[in-house]
Amino acid sequence: MKKFINTLKNIWKVEELRQRILLTLGLILIFRVGSFIVLPGVNAEVLAEASANAGDGSLVGLLSLLSGGAFSNASILALGIMPYISASIIMQLLGMAVPAVQKMQEEGESGRKRIDYITRLLTIAICIFQAPSYVGLYVKGYGAIVHETPLWWVQSVILLVAGAMFAVWLGDRITDKGVGNGISLLITVGILARFPLSFIQEITNKINNPIMIIVEVVMFMVIVMATILIVQGVRKIPLNVAKRMTAGRGAIDQGARQYLPIKVNASGVMPIIFAQAIMTVPMMLMQGDKNFLGLGNMYGFSYNLLLGILIIIFTYFYTAIMINPKKMADDMKRNGSFIPGIKPGIATSDYIDQLVSRITLPGSLFLAIIAIIPAFANMAGVTNGFAMFFGGTSLLIMVAVVLDTLQQIESYLLNRHYDGLMEGTRIRGRRGMEGVSSL
Repeated sequence: MKKFINTLKNIWKVEELRQRILLTLGLILIFRVGSFIVLPGVNAEVLAEASANAGDGSLVGLLSLLSGGAFSNASILALGIMPYISASIIMQLLGMAVPAVQKMQEEGESGRKRIDYITRLLTIAICIFQAPSYVGLYVKGYGAIVHETPLWWVQSVILLVAGAMFAVWLGDRITDKGVGNGISLLITVGILARFPLSFIQEITNKINNPIMIIVEVVMFMVIVMATILIVQGVRKIPLNVAKRMTAGRGAIDQGARQYLPIKVNASGVMPIIFAQAIMTVPMMLMQGDKNFLGLGNMYGFSYNLLLGILIIIFTYFYTAIMINPKKMADDMKRNGSFIPGIKPGIATSDYIDQLVSRITLPGSLFLAIIAIIPAFANMAGVTNGFAMFFGGTSLLIMVAVVLDTLQQIESYLLNRHYDGLMEGTRIRGRRGMEGVSSL
């Protein structure tokens, strides 16, 4: 505890780091305040009652969790930053199929700026489509409109689009001037905002059974630690660097032993995001009949079985996007590196491809298990709200963002010869959230 307090003092001593942290907290506070500003002409009490009746296992509960309650509140930030994430995913997929986008990706900083500009335009287009759907299906669907007029519709759509772009702007400011990845932090803050209330509700429901509460807390910590281990898990492929003449001396450097790290979970949280995005369609269609095939309830058997299968498929799909064995083999050959016992070139590419395929299987199974753990927690008697924190996208995002933020703070402290927050631990810094952090 004393070491932790000293670390906090060291953080406060670094003026740049202190200013970045304060700016980050201030922008997050603005985002949280905005999530409670209700659209004009909307009865928030009606929506609160409807959200409570729908339950945390419904589509409304899932979207409300990811938005920190802004969705169920009919806030001006109800769309959040999900349209921007959707636009970023679309641009990533276009980069695989459209030569023009591929060319921009290879143009360095100028290409990145052009892609970022197109992504924002695409975000606005998605918001223009989603905003009327949100107002019509959710706000109007639950009868929360006080006085419906064409002008009210226009102003509501404009406010929702502006709110989504404002959230993106906040995320960019955090990334540029604060600490951590702004977009990822806003998602995490929205998720964490629901955690205290869910935990309090769980304690209230089991106030007469304290042993069960202790067991749940221990299981939650075990799941978090297992998630950290898998997220940080790396398969090291040994490399040898070819012998070379040392410049200016004529001596020969012996081949150095290095490693090529391949993440067990190279796809990050993207497979779960893809799968859940698809699963929102049957959830939306089955809201009136949750018993139909069980697809209308996120804790149902059919829903979780289909979700797990989709996650495994998308894990292989997105890993193929993230890792290019041929390019890695060409880079190794160009740098004079080789895998012991494997010929450079095509043989190396095939070897890396086989290895990636093998380690992707346990990675995909892990993601699928993490995604369906909330269903098992719910079956074990955990309340719907608290069960959602036992796994799924929320847990993976929280773990990834916390590790990334700690790594950045650690870098600032080490640059000034201070012990970092992760000093003495075995946790390695993790750059970003694999896909989502790059959005």
